[in-house]
Amino acid sequence: MFDDNKPIGLLRYNLFWDNTPFCTMLFIDWNYQGKGYGKKLMEHWEADMKSQGYGMLLTSTQVDEEAQHFYRKLGYKDCGGFVIDIPGYEQPMEMFFIKCI
Repeated sequence: MFDDNKPIGLLRYNLFWDNTPFCTMLFIDWNYQGKGYGKKLMEHWEADMKSQGYGMLLTSTQVDEEAQHFYRKLGYKDCGGFVIDIPGYEQPMEMFFIKCI
């Protein structure tokens, strides 16, 4: 995503199970957050995926991050999570979200 030809954000995805678009990273530069750029980037991605024939999207975030509220506002629903508690690899629970498009 660009603002005045300056890169301010990105969205990265891959295909989960080789058939379901999964947003693996959404980042908007700190100086541009809260201005609707993340929503616009997600809406663009959703429209692109729908135009390619996909009907369902996935994304995730850790439970200690604020992004969960952002995704819910965009219509994503909680659909599970997992905990990694292996010593040396511990992290907060990863929450997964799903949306029908």
